[in-house]
Amino acid sequence: MAHIYVYSPSGAVRDRAAFRRGIQQLQALGHEVEVDPDALSSWQRFAGDDATRLAAMGRAAASGADVALISRGGYGLTRLLPSLPWREIARSVERGTRWVGFSDFTALQLGLLARSQSVTWAGPALCEGFGAADAADASEGHGGAATGGPDEIMLACFDDLVSGVGEGTGWRLRAADVAALGARQGSLARHAPLWGGNLCMVTSVLATPWWPDVKGGVLFLEEVGEHPYRVERMVLQLLHAGVLARQKAIVLGDFSDYRLGPHDRGYTLAKVIDHLRAQLKIPVLTGLPFGHTPTKVLLPVGAHVDLLVEGREALLLWGHLH
Repeated sequence: MAHIYVYSPSGAVRDRAAFRRGIQQLQALGHEVEVDPDALSSWQRFAGDDATRLAAMGRAAASGADVALISRGGYGLTRLLPSLPWREIARSVERGTRWVGFSDFTALQLGLLARSQSVTWAGPALCEGFGAADAADASEGHGGAATGGPDEIMLACFDDLVSGVGEGTGWRLRAADVAALGARQGSLARHAPLWGGNLCMVTSVLATPWWPDVKGGVLFLEEVGEHPYRVERMVLQLLHAGVLARQKAIVLGDFSDYRLGPHDRGYTLAKVIDHLRAQLKIPVLTGLPFGHTPTKVLLPVGAHVDLLVEGREALLLWGHLH
């Protein structure tokens, strides 16, 4: 099957059981898994100091693997942006290595897009994706909350990636999306660059050398653990900077693990989305199965895609990549 290189560019791996389960899951799927020698290193909150993680990324770029897969997200790549081996990573993409990750990994993806227009893949990390615990793992005391094991849709999308047969993804729109679209159906964007990722990381590279400044694109966003007012604040930063109005469409994934309080008095994420739509003339869709959630599709960051809406069905298509 595929040669997969596992490395740790961000936070330290604390859940060693999930790490082992992830390796075993990939091997059970028939893949050859190569683990970076510093994948389990730890320094402060990071997977090794900055020099250690930079060296790991250089080894990932030189590995010749079919897939370079992060062990986990967390925080750490922003510290490395000025020193990353950008040219080596871009060359590895040209040779066929698919770099896969999400969350903190967004910083690398946007920086690489800005510097070389290289396509990377927004997708699972080893621990949270392939290392998800099932009921048997939890009952035997192997660590982690039982989630039913790796998500089947995520596994199928990853198989499409390594097999080179993936052509796109689709999801069912919510009624509020259809109402907001009105008469707009069919093609919402054609041959538009797909970009984005974690909202916090997207805003963190705005106005830096690693900002891709995409125009006429489809921007996808997700977030975890951020109250709706913080989500709104970050989205408004992109709006006021002129980023959002320059896109063909905005697609929102999963926004999870936040808590509303009595002070909110009806202020919800849905209200944030309503306010955003009122500021823009472009479509804003929700429900993309991507983010800090087990069911996660894989998305080609930097590739040109078509965005279609047919009734309540939304489709992102990139079959031309193959």
